Amino acid sequence: MNLETLQATLGITFKDQALLVRALTHRSYLNENPELPYLDNERLEFLGDAILDFIAAEYLYHHFPEMHEGDLTSLRAALVKGETLARFAIDLGLPHHLLMSRGEQAARGHERAPLLAGAFEALIGAVYLDQGFEVTRALVLRFIPAEAERIYALRLDRDAKSMLQELSQGKLQATPHYRLIETRGPDHARDFTIAVFINGREYGRGTGRSKQTAEQNAARVALENLQAELSREEHAALIALKGQVE
Repeated sequence: MNLETLQATLGITFKDQALLVRALTHRSYLNENPELPYLDNERLEFLGDAILDFIAAEYLYHHFPEMHEGDLTSLRAALVKGETLARFAIDLGLPHHLLMSRGEQAARGHERAPLLAGAFEALIGAVYLDQGFEVTRALVLRFIPAEAERIYALRLDRDAKSMLQELSQGKLQATPHYRLIETRGPDHARDFTIAVFINGREYGRGTGRSKQTAEQNAARVALENLQAELSREEHAALIALKGQVE
C-alpha cells in the first residue's frame, strides 16, 4: 500500500488518512490480523454504493433528457454493476493498494471483480466523508460519462441472458445452459462463479454476489464471444463466396 501514490492518482489528499486505509482494508486482512486496530471497508462500501447510485442517476437524468424511466434504470444498473466498478478500480490502481489476507492474495483476490468493486465503493464512501459531495461527484464523473456512452451505444444495459438466448437459438438452434462452477466466501458474503454452455461448449464465465448476477455476467461474456465467432464465420463465408465468383 502506498497512500501517497494513490492520492496523487486521485488528485485528493485525505485529511483523515486512517479513513483511506479503512477503505482499502478487506475483511480477510482483519480475520488474519485480529490484533490490529483497523476496521474493514464494508460500512464504507455500503455508503459508497448509495452515493454512486445517486451520482449516476443524476448524470443520466440530465444527459439523456428524452429517456424513459425504465431505460434510465437499466442504464444506471449497468453503470454501477460490479464488473464496471471493478474496471474503475483497476484504472485507479486499487489492486496494488488493497490490504487482504495471505490466503486471499494467493487466491488472486486482487483480480476478483466483486472484491475490486467493493473497494471502489468503499473509496467513494471515504472520499465523501473526508472531502464532501462535490469532490466525490468530480471523482465519479471521471468515469461515468464515457462508460455511459459506451453502454448506451452497445446496448449493454439490455438483459444479457435474453439477448444470448435469442442469438443462440436464432443462429445455432441451441439454448444456453448455465452451470455453477464455484462458490466462495462466508454465508453472508458469497461470491458465485457460473459458466454458460452452448451445445456443450463453454462460451463464458461470470462472478457475482448472487447466482442471478453471476449468470448475467456470464451471459454478457458469452454474448461477446458468440458474436465474435459468428462474425468470423460470416467473414470467412463471404471470402469463400467471393473466391467462387471469381
